[in-house]
Amino acid sequence: MDPIIEFKDFSFRYRAQQEASLHDINLKIYPGEKILIAGPSGSGKSTLAHCINGLIPCSFTGETAGTLTVAGLTPEKAGVFGMSKRVGTVLQDTDGQFIGLTVAEDIAFALENDKVPQDEMFRRVDRAAEMVQMKDHLDRSPAELSGGQKQRVSLGGVLVDDVDILLFDEPLANLDPAAGKRTIALIDDIARTEKVTVIIIEHRIEDVLYRDVDRIVVVNNGRIAADLKPDDLLSTDILSAEGMREPLYVTAIKHAGAAINPADHPQHIEQMNVAPYREAVRNWYELTPAPASRPQSEVLLEADQVSFGYTSRHQVLQDVSFRIRKGEMVSVVGQNGAGKSTLAALICGFYSPSSGKILLEGEDIAPLSIKERGEKIGLVMQSPNQMISKPMIYEEVSLGLTVRGVPEDEIRERVERTLRICGLYTMRNWPVSALSFGQKKRVSIASILVMNPEILILDEPTAGQDYRHYTEIMEFLRDLNRRIGLTIMMITHDMHLMLEYTDRALVLSDGHLIADDTPAAILTNEDVTDRASLKKTSLYDLAVACDIGDAAAFASRFISYERRLRDEEKNAAEETGKAENLQKEVR
Repeated sequence: MDPIIEFKDFSFRYRAQQEASLHDINLKIYPGEKILIAGPSGSGKSTLAHCINGLIPCSFTGETAGTLTVAGLTPEKAGVFGMSKRVGTVLQDTDGQFIGLTVAEDIAFALENDKVPQDEMFRRVDRAAEMVQMKDHLDRSPAELSGGQKQRVSLGGVLVDDVDILLFDEPLANLDPAAGKRTIALIDDIARTEKVTVIIIEHRIEDVLYRDVDRIVVVNNGRIAADLKPDDLLSTDILSAEGMREPLYVTAIKHAGAAINPADHPQHIEQMNVAPYREAVRNWYELTPAPASRPQSEVLLEADQVSFGYTSRHQVLQDVSFRIRKGEMVSVVGQNGAGKSTLAALICGFYSPSSGKILLEGEDIAPLSIKERGEKIGLVMQSPNQMISKPMIYEEVSLGLTVRGVPEDEIRERVERTLRICGLYTMRNWPVSALSFGQKKRVSIASILVMNPEILILDEPTAGQDYRHYTEIMEFLRDLNRRIGLTIMMITHDMHLMLEYTDRALVLSDGHLIADDTPAAILTNEDVTDRASLKKTSLYDLAVACDIGDAAAFASRFISYERRLRDEEKNAAEETGKAENLQKEVR
C-alpha cells in the first residue's frame, strides 16, 4: 500500500526566521491510519500540520527542501483550496472557523461555494450532522453551543466535503474532561466508519489514548524524535526526555522501579497486564510516606448559600456554600456551564447574588464596588492578551496603581518589588510584544499582584500549554503561594493541575456544589467524577489493579513523591547556578 502522506528529506524555514523549523523529515502515513503527533510548544508539530493542509507555503511563506505529497497532490501546487478538498482541518479555536449564522449554514458553507444543487446539499448536510451527532441542533447559532458542540460542528463542516484526511489541531485544549472523552470517541468512530486517515496534534497524550492510535510521532526541535506504536513508546523514557507528560499510571510504575514491557500493552490501563508490576507498585506504596497535612489557618473567603440566575427561570448557581482559608490553593472544577466562571464573577462583583452572601475576612463584600473588590481580590483571565493594555511591561504593571492616584515613588517601589517576585525585573523596560505567552501570563499576574490582593483567582491558567510551560506557570504560582502566602483559587478543566498543585477542589455540577475534598479523593470517586463530567485519574485504576485498597491515598502519595522529586531537582539547579555565578565572580 502506498502512503497517503509522505515526507522525504523535507525541511522548511519560515521567511522571517534564520533557522529552519523542520529538519530532514522522513515520515510516511498510510490510508486509514490514526496518528498522534506530539511535542512541546515550538517543537515543529504545528508547522508539520501546516505543510500537510497547504498553509505552508501558500499562506506562511518560506524556503522548503525535499518533497511532500499528500493524497497524490503537492501542496505547493494544489494550494490551500485544492488541499481543502482532500484534507479537512479542525482548528483549536473553533470560533475562528465559523462562517454561518446557524449550524446548518456553517456545515453547508463548502457546498455552497461549490454550487452543489440544493437537494443534494440538504442530504449531505443532514448526513454530516448525523455523523457528528448534531442533527437536532441545525437551527441553532454556533455561538449558543458548548465547546464540545462547537468542535462537532467544525468537524461536520469538513466531513461534508468527503475528505480523505482529517487533521485536528489540539482538539482537547478548551474542553472539559467529559467533552474531551466524547470528542476522542467521536473521532475514533468516524475514523473507523468512514475509513479516513486521522492526524491528531495534541500534547495531552493520556487523554488522546482513551481510544487506540496506530502510532505516536514525537517531534522536537524540528526533528522526529520517535515514530513508534504506543505500547513501544510508553515502554521507553522518550516522552519525559522530550519534555512531555507520560500517562500517570506509566510514571507510577516507573517510580516503583519496574521496566515496562511492550507485550503488556501499556497503551490503556484498563487492558494492561498489570500482574508483573503489582508487587513492585505495592512495595513502593507501602514504603512511600503519606504527605504531611498543612495546618489550618483562618477563613479568608466564604460563600454562604449563594444563588444566582441570569434569568428568573434559570438558576446558574443554587445554595453554594464553601470556605477558603488563607494560604490555600483551591481548584474549582466541573463541566462547561456548571457555574464556575459565574462564581468567579460573583466574587469579583460583576454580578450580585440573587440570594446568599459572600464574605471576605468575615465581612460581607456586597457594599464594595468592583474597584474596591479589585484591591482585595485579583482576577487573571485565561488569555493575557485580554488583560494587557499598555505597550511596555513597567507601564502595564503600574497601571492599576496609577489610576488610583498612588504617589509615583510608591508606585516605583511596589512595581519593582513585584517584578522581582515575578522574575521580570530585568525585562522591566521591554515591550510586551517581545514576550512569550508564558511571560505575558506573568505580566498579567504581576499587574494584579502589585495591588497586594488577599486572593488571586485564575481562569484556566494553563489552557493550551504544553507540559513544560504548564509546569513553569504552575511552579511560579506555587512559589508565590509558599513565599508570600498568597491564597489562590483556580478555575480549571485540567485534572493534572487539580491533582498536582491544589490542596482542595470545589466540584460544581448543574449549579450545585457536589463535593469539597482533596483532589485525590475526588478523582478516585466514580460517583463524583461521573456527575461532574470529570476524568477519573488513571492512578485509581492502577491502585485497583494492584489490590491497593485506598486509591485516594495511593494518588496522594504519588503526587507528594513527584513534588519531592521536582523540589530536589529545582534545589539542585539553584545550587548549580549559585556555584557557577561564584566561579564567574572569582575569575
